[in-house]
Amino acid sequence: MKLLLVLLLFVPLAIGAEFAHMSPVVVFALSALAIIPLSGFLGRATEEISVHTGPTVGGLLNATLGNLAELIIALLALRAGLLDLVKASITGSILGNLLLVLGLSQLMGGLKHRVQKFNVNLAGLNVSLMVMAMIGLVIPAVYHATHVDPTRALTRKVSYGVAALLIVGYLLSLLYSMWTHRAVFGSEAREVVELEHDATHAPWSLRRSLVVLLVSAGFVGWLSEILVGVTEEATKSIGLSEVFVGLIIVPIIGNAAEHSSAVLMAMKNRMDLAISIAMGSSAQVALLIAPVLVFAGVAFGQPMDLAFTAFEVVAVALAVSVANTVVRDAESNWLEGAFLLLVYGMLAVAFFYF
Repeated sequence: MKLLLVLLLFVPLAIGAEFAHMSPVVVFALSALAIIPLSGFLGRATEEISVHTGPTVGGLLNATLGNLAELIIALLALRAGLLDLVKASITGSILGNLLLVLGLSQLMGGLKHRVQKFNVNLAGLNVSLMVMAMIGLVIPAVYHATHVDPTRALTRKVSYGVAALLIVGYLLSLLYSMWTHRAVFGSEAREVVELEHDATHAPWSLRRSLVVLLVSAGFVGWLSEILVGVTEEATKSIGLSEVFVGLIIVPIIGNAAEHSSAVLMAMKNRMDLAISIAMGSSAQVALLIAPVLVFAGVAFGQPMDLAFTAFEVVAVALAVSVANTVVRDAESNWLEGAFLLLVYGMLAVAFFYF
């Protein structure tokens, strides 16, 4: 939390750079750094609200607000017509969580604890969710590739139907894990986590938590608008493509604080939480955030479909396959984490030249 407070210094710097009309690269870098602590405070405020509302409602809040910063960035980019950036950020978030975050968590946790075990039911649910998510992303891409649809009108209609069904699947998974089969996932463990949270952090009042949530979300929106406004010029100056920025940079900016939480939980030998953060965030992006962006595109007059490029679809399929391989036995070690990071590095190199 102290580091987040220090990083807040980038917020006025980024706003000042925008008003001073500094170089787009400088404004882009400062805005990106400023969003990182704000997303961290968004996550902390959500956790504190969860303590006041109880485990069920709190879990629902975490499930729906876990990627709020990234959603805000994507919505503003969508409104600005940066469709390639938005679609790349969806793919990048899935890849980042499944390979970078999960891999780093397993690596750091494994170096400290040798072999770590986690709830087999949790692993099974996340595997099922990611397979369904992969199918939901593959179908529109395959449809577009196999049908003559120059205006993409039919592809968008297919995407609307798939998006609606993905949301239904996400809601059903929440119903399953938080109500009908809640005991299977260890409700007692969640209560222990809340007690540990109270013991290790000065608790916030509900009012303070709501104020921090709203203020952080407001500043994330403001700085995201600044970031999106200079993205095209900055990427051209640096020599990066919108696809690479969306795949690598935007997901790291929006989820940096959440990523660090997963690694810290793994180092504390709480792999259930690390797995929930990493794979749960990927599932939320694919089953909730992506469909929401599809329908938001209609509202903004910027129609977007779920027909990703063949390379992006293959990359997601590879990420889901390798992640499923390392979690299906409900235990992990540092070598599996290293392998996930190597796969992420390979894909990052390829997308750099994409």
